[in-house]
Amino acid sequence: MTEPKLLMQTTLLAGAVLLENGAEIARVEDTMHRIATNAGYPDAQVFVLLTGITVSLPETDASQVRAIHQRGMDLEKVDQVNTLSRRFASREITLTEFSAALARVNQAVPTFPFSWLVVAALVVSVPLMVAFTGHATPADLLTCGLAGMAGFAAYYWVNRLGRIRFLSEFVGAFVIGLITLIGFYLTQNNYHPDAIIIGAVMPLVPGVAITNAVRDTMTGNLLSGPARAIEAILSACAIGLGIALTSIFY
Repeated sequence: MTEPKLLMQTTLLAGAVLLENGAEIARVEDTMHRIATNAGYPDAQVFVLLTGITVSLPETDASQVRAIHQRGMDLEKVDQVNTLSRRFASREITLTEFSAALARVNQAVPTFPFSWLVVAALVVSVPLMVAFTGHATPADLLTCGLAGMAGFAAYYWVNRLGRIRFLSEFVGAFVIGLITLIGFYLTQNNYHPDAIIIGAVMPLVPGVAITNAVRDTMTGNLLSGPARAIEAILSACAIGLGIALTSIFY
């Protein structure tokens, strides 16, 4: 068996990285259980909520708690934690090396530059507008591309400057609505603002959060599942409010 204190710290860190970056509750619990089992503590008890993680080792009468203050979306970190967990299970790395690697993953910043993210928002917005609405006039395509990029840029920088929940979604949606409104007054013929808005808001829609809410509920996590759903609904309401404030000027 390994040192209980180091094991609990490593297990909590792995769970925190997963939970803070978009993993569902079942994945977090399963990964933490596997780490403890592979370290020689198969009876470890793990309790995971959206706002905190508790791990206990009955063999040592020890337990630790870690609070979760923020949640985002970085599936690359989720994949890295899963990869490290598999390497630890196959004895390719020790618990100490595992813990150090997790700390590096936790401190890593997104590797994609801001310009790439804005281009990705463009790639998401325009094709989805065409797929969902069937409108593809030059004015629609141009405005949707500009609105999608500007809205995501506003969302990104508001998140970077201050972590006020749901404010970034509201500001991003407001920018999208404003650009769509400007396009409406500049080009009123053969212009479809509803289609443009549908496509441009797609980079802001909390799709993964909604999916995780359903998965958590279906796996029996009746606290975290509805909590995720409420969080996703509030994000959607913030997006809707941002669009609504500009739509009154049409």
